[in-house]
Amino acid sequence: MRTRIITGVLAGGAFIGMLAIGGYAYAGLITLMALIGYDEFVRMNKLGRVQAAVLCGYGGLALFLVPAFKPGLRYEEVVTPERLIWFLLFLLLSVTVFTKNRTTVDQAAYLFLGAAYLGIGYRYMIETRLTGEHGLFWTLFVFLAIWASDAGAYFTGSLIGKAKLWTLTKLWPAISPNKTVEGAVGGIVIAVIVTISFHFAKPEWVSLGHAAAMGVVIAVVGTLGDLIQSAYKRVKGVKDSGTLLPGHGGILDRTDSWLIVFPFLHLIGLL
Repeated sequence: MRTRIITGVLAGGAFIGMLAIGGYAYAGLITLMALIGYDEFVRMNKLGRVQAAVLCGYGGLALFLVPAFKPGLRYEEVVTPERLIWFLLFLLLSVTVFTKNRTTVDQAAYLFLGAAYLGIGYRYMIETRLTGEHGLFWTLFVFLAIWASDAGAYFTGSLIGKAKLWTLTKLWPAISPNKTVEGAVGGIVIAVIVTISFHFAKPEWVSLGHAAAMGVVIAVVGTLGDLIQSAYKRVKGVKDSGTLLPGHGGILDRTDSWLIVFPFLHLIGLL
């Protein structure tokens, strides 16, 4: 626990510092995290890092992130999401032909999934911060709500369990045996409290109803993002995606909720 706390404080402080600075410092950090995360994804799938298909995956991941650095680049007109997705798929499937199935279709599918999953998720983290004059406000809004939901779920479940008020109801024991329905509800409540506080700080930027709705959505979708990563790790037979952060696991372990929440909020129009 001590190692976990020290790592969390140091890593969290550095991340918040880069977030406050913004610009290329923040975008560069997120890009580095994306590349490390993809490396963890590749290793979870037991693929060599220098295979042609893996290198195509890294390239596709990078191309997903490029327009986020400077929104409005003509790049977005030429390399549309549809074109990028199709050409990455084409390249990965072509590798299976040129390697005479040493790279299998299954492996190509995993690499495509990883590049799209991480590329789109991390791209929206950058875009939220770099787009518009209120980028810092909205990025903090989302991150603090995610972290509040995680902390609220953990402490609510722990307090009820220790007090033995009633038997906790498992949320999804086959995927994540420690998560409970009570904890999830507690996480939603704390997330809403945090998002509503942003309304009171800047009522002209976000209405009370909008803030409350976003708190609920962030908590629910964030929990699903966590479960998605847990389900994948169970299939692959690993506890953590990596060992970069002592006591916390890898980059994917710490950003599983982020990868789902940021795109979700953008694509349904809440951000």
